Formats: sequence, structure tokens, C-alpha cells
Amino acid sequence: MPSVFVTGANRGLGLEFVRQYSADGWRVFAACRAPGSADALSAIAAETDGRTTLHAIDVSDRAAVQRLALTIDEPIDLLINNAGQMESWDEGFGRIDYAKWEDLLRTNLFGPAWVSHAFASHIAKSDRRLIAMMTSGLGSITDNRLGGRNPPGKLYLYRSSKAALNMLVSKLSFDLKARGIAVMAMGPGHVQTDMGGPTAKLMPPESITAVRKVLADRSLEHTGRYFFYTGEEYPW
Repeated sequence: MPSVFVTGANRGLGLEFVRQYSADGWRVFAACRAPGSADALSAIAAETDGRTTLHAIDVSDRAAVQRLALTIDEPIDLLINNAGQMESWDEGFGRIDYAKWEDLLRTNLFGPAWVSHAFASHIAKSDRRLIAMMTSGLGSITDNRLGGRNPPGKLYLYRSSKAALNMLVSKLSFDLKARGIAVMAMGPGHVQTDMGGPTAKLMPPESITAVRKVLADRSLEHTGRYFFYTGEEYPW
């Protein structure tokens, strides 16, 4: 039975990952800050005869991440670093909350690094050995210029965190290759979630179905690359 570990599993894209992988019979480790109050997540887990289990994790707390890793003694085929935060669009130049920036970096950048490090041995023992970092086109330097797909300006906190996450993918792909672990950046598109907003063109089932199709076809030969949910390679 293949296994997947998903962070930020209580809502949005994370919840949809859990829903789909659970329905397909995977062993699912669904991790979020407060699983006790995650009603939708608990409902999914209740229908899986123990295949889907809930785990408390705050990815911004390194010690907590390490403690959780010590409690799980099973191989993990696919690690999806999905947990993330974003500020509002009106927080542009001159209105930056630097304390919030630090908190956001701990979740969007340090968290995926800590989780990947803590669970690397679990992944190395699996058959698939894949880490997917859920990034965003808003973190692409190429695509955040005039004439690009994404509007320039604003979202300093979120954009910088995702650009840094993309660099983390590049570096981890080199350092983990000898252990047979592939690491890639995955762009889900603009999706209607709490973060993506109501005007996004994609719904979570559509996006995650496409993302899963891309991930299913990726291996060590694709490590260190950035893919869009369509399967196309995305510019850094």
C-alpha cells in the first residue's frame, strides 16, 4: 500500500489531497495544527478503517516536527509539504509587517525544510521516495515582471517565501539524490481556497486531480525541477 504524508491537511488543497488519496486506498498521514477540531478531516479518516490517521503538527515549530517524526515508524512514499500562509493584497511597500514576515517564513520556508529533514529517513525506506513542495507562480521571479502571468508588486511576504522555497527545492534535490529521493516544486494553479480567494479559476478537486497525475509520473530523473499542474515545466 503506497503512503503519503500531507501537511496543512485540514483545509483547501491539503484536505483535497487527503480526500483523494484516502479514496484511492493509500495509507495517509494527515497532519495539521489542530486535528481535534478538523471536522472534515476527521470525517474522511473515519471512513478508511485506520488507513488515514490524523497527526498534530505545527511546521513552524522545529522541535514539534522532530517529535512527530519519532512517533512514526513507517515508510513514506510521498511527502507533500503543503502548509502555508499568505498576507492580504493591501500589505504592500510601506505597510510591511516584519514580525508577520518572520512568522510566514517559518511556515512557508523553514517548515518544509524541517519536515523534509525530519522525515527523510522515512522517505528513503519507501518505494517512491518523492518530496513535493507546493509552491506558487507568485514565487517565480521570471513570471512576476511586467508582461508576466502574475501582476508585479505587493505580496512581498508570500512571494519571497515561495521564491526561497523554490531555491530550497534546488538545493535539496542535490543533497538527497544519493539517497534516491527526488525533490520537486509543484504549482497547483490559482485555486478557490481561503488563500486563493473566490475569483480563482480552479476548484480544489480539479487542481489536485491534475497535480496527482503529474506526481504519479515523476521520479528521480525529474528531481530539482518545477512543474505546473498541467504537467508543463514552470519558469523559476
